[in-house]
Amino acid sequence: MTELSAQTAIGIDVGGTYTDLFLYDAKNCECSVVKVVTDHAAQANGIEVGLKNCNVQLNNVGTIVHGTTVGTNALLQRTGARVGLITTKGFGDVLEMRRRDRPQTWGLWGRFDPIIPRHRRLEVEERTLSDGKVIQPVHEDEIKEAGQRLLDMGAESVVVFFINSYANQQNETYAGDILREIWPNEYVSTSSEILPEIREYERASTSAINAYLQPILGPYLTDLGDRLHRHHIDTQILVVQSNGGLTSTRMACREPVRTTLSGPAAGVIGAAYIAHQSGYDNVITCDMGGTSFDVSLIADGSASMVAETAIDFGMVTRSPMIEIVTIGAGGGSIANVDAGGILEIGPESAGSEPGPACYGKGNGTPTVTDANLVLGRINPLTPIGMGIGQLDLDAAKRAIVSHIAKPLGLDLMAAADAIIRVANSKMAGAIRLVSIERGYQPEAFVLMPFGGGGALHAGALIKDVGLSKAVIPRYPGATSAFGCVVADIRLDRVKTINTLLKHLDINRLNEESERLHLDGMRNLEASQLSVKELTVYLELDMNYVGQTHTITVQLPQNLVSVGLIRKAFEQTYRRIYSDVLEGIPVRVLNMRMVMIGKRPEFDLSLFLNAKVESTQTKTIKQRDVWVEGEWQSVRVYQRNQLNAGTVIVGPALIEQNDATVFVDDKLTGTADTFGNLTLELQ
Repeated sequence: MTELSAQTAIGIDVGGTYTDLFLYDAKNCECSVVKVVTDHAAQANGIEVGLKNCNVQLNNVGTIVHGTTVGTNALLQRTGARVGLITTKGFGDVLEMRRRDRPQTWGLWGRFDPIIPRHRRLEVEERTLSDGKVIQPVHEDEIKEAGQRLLDMGAESVVVFFINSYANQQNETYAGDILREIWPNEYVSTSSEILPEIREYERASTSAINAYLQPILGPYLTDLGDRLHRHHIDTQILVVQSNGGLTSTRMACREPVRTTLSGPAAGVIGAAYIAHQSGYDNVITCDMGGTSFDVSLIADGSASMVAETAIDFGMVTRSPMIEIVTIGAGGGSIANVDAGGILEIGPESAGSEPGPACYGKGNGTPTVTDANLVLGRINPLTPIGMGIGQLDLDAAKRAIVSHIAKPLGLDLMAAADAIIRVANSKMAGAIRLVSIERGYQPEAFVLMPFGGGGALHAGALIKDVGLSKAVIPRYPGATSAFGCVVADIRLDRVKTINTLLKHLDINRLNEESERLHLDGMRNLEASQLSVKELTVYLELDMNYVGQTHTITVQLPQNLVSVGLIRKAFEQTYRRIYSDVLEGIPVRVLNMRMVMIGKRPEFDLSLFLNAKVESTQTKTIKQRDVWVEGEWQSVRVYQRNQLNAGTVIVGPALIEQNDATVFVDDKLTGTADTFGNLTLELQ
């Protein structure tokens, strides 16, 4: 395997408003952050601008890791490829039938259009039983005819989805081989390659989404690689997956469905890394960007994982990923008064184009950023990021007065304050969703806010929710990009078992485990990714007979006995549901092999500014800020002038080039030895 270089490493996170670059110069033990406006028409443009402004020798770059939103945006905006699907006769409507859920839960209305329309879902004669027995082989001529029909309809990619192919992929594999003979590109896949797992809808949906994204992510990564080459950067690009692990561009292009939550996952990994090194293993992460507010929970040092999620209604992807709750409460989220006279925040966002009203790019509607600016919490002369000039305070005021103050009968400051209070309330609700509503006590957790806007709202959130404290990273606006640099390599492989635990053949299970392990090693070798240390463990999806949902039980790679598996299942079930169900048989549905390659560790002490010689914190200036219903003159500090042990009494502001920290009234902020700023109630 190729060694991951100890030269400069660059983490890149493309968000809805900003593209962030985190640079780590291993040779000189230095790090820095670059923040530029995201170019939605061509995301690689923003990355190229950021690289041009990096203060490093680009030909000395050893590793580039990318957290991308290309797949997410394509799904949300329905701008993916034209996909064709070939399936078993009689099963062409699996994507449309779903689980018989509906867009409007409490009504009989609502419409859902699958990403593959009905005329491009073709059926062929074939049949495999659930026990893997093939009773109807696939016909070569029928597959070729179907493939040609799809090409004539303009299909750019094709996926083969046959019923029960998880039990025996023979028919699917043969059909895929036939299609590759006539298909003009490499975008041919089978559902048993993407998700060899029981349950036809989840397998069909995941495979369809993968095919939908292949012609989008592949060319994007190729274009990015070409641009890097022009800057004499010839290193391989690694991509963050939704599970928080890294993969090669080759694997990302082959299975782009595993990157749909790439950017937010990188943020959770970065926050978890900082929290663990700082001595906190129970953390609630809050990523407030320009478009959304993403919340995740880390308990005992481990991020919460889910087996599947829905990117949007009806777009289910089944693949291990970090559990993230997303709401429309970012800095660019638009504030409005609805027909009932209620102040709402989001989900619509102004993004970076045209951006908040204060950007002066033609948007006349107020956003959360505009409210923070009017309240004095953001300096109009020094906005975060490159590419945005001086902020237009008057434009922000006009937008708030016109759309919020007048309809509600409020003055300007009361309206701006109301926008922030409603936004904080929405954020607090998302935090309670991942904590209180799942049996966790907030006071046992610290808050780690990041993103461009998270540190402005940290104080209000720990007050509202009852968290113990907030720990703000050294570079909150680039935490997701930092997460790219410190993320480990991860590979997941799955196999359906579908048998009662009492009938489980341990020898057969160990054989399947070894097969998955070898398959994973082959993929790592082909990806040319090197790791410092490889950890391998097994997961079983299990439940009681009669239950629909499963729980994931973690086990060592080599299983010893059915009794030990049962004990692990009952321990996990009791931890989640407080008790076990005596007398009910247990089923083993799926087996999953997880391989994690550890990357070299990052020393957080680099975040301390070694050039600061004075033991006294330097006050930059005073600024009037609206606090608790009145203007107060507060002290303004520069983040890079804070020494470890410095205590700041709120209200106060701390500015840096990637974010602004607001130390709320009745809070104190303390700088620690890891570059963090800890906010606590006085």
